[in-house]
Amino acid sequence: MNTPPVSPFAAGITSPLAPATPVSQPIIEITPAAHAKIIALREEEDEAERYGLRLEIAGEQGDVFQYDLSFDEFTKAAFTDEVRTHDGLKVIIPGKDIEKLQGAILDYADATGLIIKNPNKPTLARIEGLTHDDVLSAEIDALVASEINPALAAHGGFVVYVGHDGDGVAYMRMGGGCHGCSMSRTTMMDGVQTMIVEKVEAIHKVVDVTDHSTGENPYYS
Repeated sequence: MNTPPVSPFAAGITSPLAPATPVSQPIIEITPAAHAKIIALREEEDEAERYGLRLEIAGEQGDVFQYDLSFDEFTKAAFTDEVRTHDGLKVIIPGKDIEKLQGAILDYADATGLIIKNPNKPTLARIEGLTHDDVLSAEIDALVASEINPALAAHGGFVVYVGHDGDGVAYMRMGGGCHGCSMSRTTMMDGVQTMIVEKVEAIHKVVDVTDHSTGENPYYS
């Protein structure tokens, strides 16, 4: 199954991690549209009532998590899984992902399918000696969010600002379709660098610090 008023979790459900402790706070929220879609998909399974939705973090790509959604028999959930009920739908979340999914929303739209809106982000690896939390960094981050990444989204990619060195050089990582892409260097040097240099006076060069050897399924072949 492919993948990003809210249904509350049933009150008084017991957590498998602490069987004697009632769980009152939700881990994720599911919109009515997403709930209806999942129920409809589940009804296509044999003995549908045996299955719940397993939601787990499958990996990280840049500054976003990647997710895996599948149907699983909730009675066979691991001791470390959290199983919650959303209006008759069991949702299974591995214990290792609970903190990373806290406050996330599972939504659905015809244009996007099931989509997870998660306020939590992976902890990005920082490069020693670079600054990433000053006024200049905020200016670069804003440009990346408002102009650069929307343009790269057409190619299924994005860039993540890593930091600057104080000498006019900004460092970026590429993700999505740009990670491992055969045209990534051209995209970075001719596209991202040009835009940043033109619009951020203090920056004169952009360096790509992506390990492109680890990229999977690049947008361009």
